[in-house]
Amino acid sequence: MIKPTNTPAPLPSKTDAIAQQASLGMRAALWSVLANIALAIIKVVAGMLGNSYALIADGIESTLDIFSTSVVWGGLKIAARPPDKNHPFGHGKAEPLASFIVSLALLATAAGLAIQSVREILTPHHVPAPFTLFVLLGVIAVKEILFRFIFKAGEGIHSTAVKGEAWHHRSDALTSAAAFVGISIALLAGEGYESADDWAALFACGLIGWNGWRLLRAAVAEVMDTAPLPQLQDRIRARAKELPQVVEVEKCRVRKSGLVYFVDIHILVDGGITVSEGHEIAHRAKNHLLQAGLNISDVSVHIEPAPQNLVAT
Repeated sequence: MIKPTNTPAPLPSKTDAIAQQASLGMRAALWSVLANIALAIIKVVAGMLGNSYALIADGIESTLDIFSTSVVWGGLKIAARPPDKNHPFGHGKAEPLASFIVSLALLATAAGLAIQSVREILTPHHVPAPFTLFVLLGVIAVKEILFRFIFKAGEGIHSTAVKGEAWHHRSDALTSAAAFVGISIALLAGEGYESADDWAALFACGLIGWNGWRLLRAAVAEVMDTAPLPQLQDRIRARAKELPQVVEVEKCRVRKSGLVYFVDIHILVDGGITVSEGHEIAHRAKNHLLQAGLNISDVSVHIEPAPQNLVAT
């Protein structure tokens, strides 16, 4: 028999943990802003002096990243706010909404740069300067380092927006690599291949657009409460069944809200116990899941009587 207690076991507070996670994400976003400011200036100036529209397009995309990173920073700041009267489930949806805005900005930029790239292809111009290749090599190295650093931070705090910000840097590295190939072709092949630089810029626009579409799908999925990966539900079910009073887990529904997860779970228990004992088991199951290290913010536990054949085994 379960000995009921007069008061439920205290639930671990998630407010401080969420705030700490958001702080890590905001710190990563700040590094992104500083890096993009410096690289945007370098790319645009080098592109203008070196007659490379691919490099200028890359610089414009980095300038847009300053805006998008600011949006991510703001989304994380709002998502870290604790629940209030008007938002009893917290403000976590601000994080995917920020990612949604960033993805739309990326798609718009890809379209605009593609149009300008086609214009440049149709307009005769000079071959880019050789020094632009060294600028691009430096940009590729810096952007790949930033991608790895920020993606790791996003994985650690389960942030769609921060991981999307990391992919911005990987996208920049790819567009810079495309520009490097285009300029190299223009320099090595000589007359008649001046537009190779602009074709590289057009290819870069395709990469930017693909990245924007991928981020848009992820953001919409989270806003629409799409179920997370089945592996997470399996871990939650296994964790709940660790309690000896839990006979079986009937249902388990999980949704992501910003940096955390909300769980609705139905557990089967011995139908012969009292209401108080069932209430106590529900609280134990809830606390057990909150302490599982799965980034769960809240759990709703529903108790069901188990069939006698399951209880007997």
